[in-house]
Amino acid sequence: MRMIKELEDMLVAITHYDTISLQPNSGANGEFAGLMAIKKYHESRGEGHRNICLIPTSAHGTNPATAVMCGMKVVPIPCDASGNIDVDVVREKCEQYKGQISAAMITYPSTHGVFEARVKEVHDLVHADGGQIYLDGANLNAQLGLTSPGMIDADVGHLNLHKTFAIPHGGGGPGVGAIGAKMHLRPFIPGHAVAPIDGRKDGAVAAAPYGNGGILPISYSFIKLLGKEGLAKSGKISILNANYIAEKLRDDYKIVFRGDQGRVAHELILDCSGFKKTTGVTEEDIAKRLMDFGFHAPTMSWPVVGGLMIEPTESEDKLEIDRFIDAFRIIRQEIAEIEREEVDREDNVLKNSPHTLNYLMEDEWDHSYSRQKAGFPAKWINLRGKVWPTVGRIDQAYGDRNLVCTCPSVQDYFDTESNTV
Repeated sequence: MRMIKELEDMLVAITHYDTISLQPNSGANGEFAGLMAIKKYHESRGEGHRNICLIPTSAHGTNPATAVMCGMKVVPIPCDASGNIDVDVVREKCEQYKGQISAAMITYPSTHGVFEARVKEVHDLVHADGGQIYLDGANLNAQLGLTSPGMIDADVGHLNLHKTFAIPHGGGGPGVGAIGAKMHLRPFIPGHAVAPIDGRKDGAVAAAPYGNGGILPISYSFIKLLGKEGLAKSGKISILNANYIAEKLRDDYKIVFRGDQGRVAHELILDCSGFKKTTGVTEEDIAKRLMDFGFHAPTMSWPVVGGLMIEPTESEDKLEIDRFIDAFRIIRQEIAEIEREEVDREDNVLKNSPHTLNYLMEDEWDHSYSRQKAGFPAKWINLRGKVWPTVGRIDQAYGDRNLVCTCPSVQDYFDTESNTV
């Protein structure tokens, strides 16, 4: 318990919130806990009618679903050409729904890969109408040492310890979507019926009072080892890495959003939609081809359709990032070969990727390109070792979009019973 209390205190110091709950097991779980705290806060003030939640198109994808789960009506807010929230629309919606706004859910920096230039102005407009600000902390690593949720007047929000504070991320968990809150919301964040937390007994969002407690020592150790200067450096490196990739790829790919200073934040979005018009190559083809280089594909077609969202974080070294950049440059050259009609639009390394070891070892090879180009597209693959994709493409999303029920009918059970007898 001493370690948990100290971890909470360190997270308060980092985020400038007034209190922390470690109970939520994921970011989405934290969103639910945070919005429910806002809802209960309004109810305690006799304003339970507030049900409007403003969500910009640059917000994290789970935000609208969470708002609906909490009984709120989602009002979308568009963004401008630079990826920033359209403040004029926020002002318009605050006037349109005056006295009804419950919350605004902001992701900072946003999924567009920019620090919202007028984020405090947005928060002031919502606060002026009595609404609360939920700050999605999925991208908190880019804030470390530079800003904080408390500094930009957020009221509540989650911070993923499994993303920003070293707990391994992916594969379904375990995760910790801790939430921070300002003092006026403290009575409404999760409690626990069996093990009350600061006297709170209701509002639990997980079975255990401190969520996935077994992995909290990882984040505790990470913060202790890095210290204030180390955390700030990790935040700066995450931004540096993203901008390094953006600059290296700017001549080969279109970078969708850049902030007011011409820079991205911790991530960048490549617009690949133009390739489909000229060559038939899609963002999906590029993502699959990356597997032949040994890279897992970045986020695809979100938040921009036809785009690839790249988030290098602070954990990759320059050598690895350079290999990643080189892979994208080689892929761009392969697209150019199609543009110049040097290779077939259908039978090419992009459309047939990824290439498995078993496929390359087959006796028959009826493609116009070589096995070498298919499986070893870059020279450095021979030096670092080949990471082979285990399967090729089959039918992509067809199975997800065309569900087939394999459940036997009730009549089949009768037939089975007759045969058994």
